[in-house]
Amino acid sequence: MTTTDQQALIDALSAEYAAVYAYGVIAAYANHDRDKLVAEYTASHRARRDATIDALAASGATVPEPAAAYTSPIPVNDPIPAAKLAVTVESDTAAAWYTVVQHATTSDLRRTGLDALTECALRLATWQSVLGTNPATIAFPGKP
Repeated sequence: MTTTDQQALIDALSAEYAAVYAYGVIAAYANHDRDKLVAEYTASHRARRDATIDALAASGATVPEPAAAYTSPIPVNDPIPAAKLAVTVESDTAAAWYTVVQHATTSDLRRTGLDALTECALRLATWQSVLGTNPATIAFPGKP
């Protein structure tokens, strides 16, 4: 794994750390009808975070620690802002994984990035649907 690969994974890991933290906030304010969905998405981000930590460690890279806290880009105090935060989280993680795909030097890393990007895109479309956004998805999620 090249240093470029490692840096792309470190950036993706940072996005996953922030996502796991944000889903804690989302869980506190989301509509309780979506508790199962929030729990599933939180678990997905935790699993992706853990797999990314393992990949970085296996490559010999120094694995950064998560921040103690993260600042929400929007105030969250009820279900609508919680869903909007989820859209932001999925958009941010999609962008990070898009960068992994874009810069990967191996097919295995490209596949990992593509799988993660696909997961983000599906979660993003779900949250966009929750908010009534039409269309719920875009052609190239994660692309600047």
